[in-house]
Amino acid sequence: MRPGYPKVMLPEDRPFVRRTGARVLVVAESDVLLIQDRDLGVPGSSWWATPGGGVDPGESFRSAAVRELWEETGIQTTESQLAGPVYRRLVAHGYSDRVLCQDEEFFVLHTSRTVPQPQGLTESEVAKRIEARWWPLDSLPPRVRPAKLTEILARASTAGEPELELGESVVELTPQQLARVSEVIAALRPATRCRK
Repeated sequence: MRPGYPKVMLPEDRPFVRRTGARVLVVAESDVLLIQDRDLGVPGSSWWATPGGGVDPGESFRSAAVRELWEETGIQTTESQLAGPVYRRLVAHGYSDRVLCQDEEFFVLHTSRTVPQPQGLTESEVAKRIEARWWPLDSLPPRVRPAKLTEILARASTAGEPELELGESVVELTPQQLARVSEVIAALRPATRCRK
């Protein structure tokens, strides 16, 4: 880990990072694969999330989902094996070092249950990761991202317009940050809809 990491910043100094992201709901019969991460600047913090991450320049949401799934879990798939997108959202995550404003698309992969074996985590991803494991859909852990996971899977249809979700921050956003989130999200939405 590089010196000075994690870099904890005062709320007013945290930069706003804009990003598009692709996530995969990986389902094996009645279980879903989730990854537990933490904010190294907030002792005791943790949450469970679906595999996924940022969309690289020139990459589609779907191809990013395939790549991120491989990097984070070792599960190989193809774009055609992904259902969806089944859900779209605009989300702001408050962390100890930044506010991440992300336009996300979610896909579903039905597969057999395997042991997750990451293939391409960065140094900081390794440091933040706690574990990856399968969870029964009827008894998910607390603090799951997205909170609507079971609802999304039950619906499993083509996604409509993105929903705005603000309840997944590790650190509470200040009123000033919330106002800025609205501005950032408004600027992010039109720029990313054309990147299918």
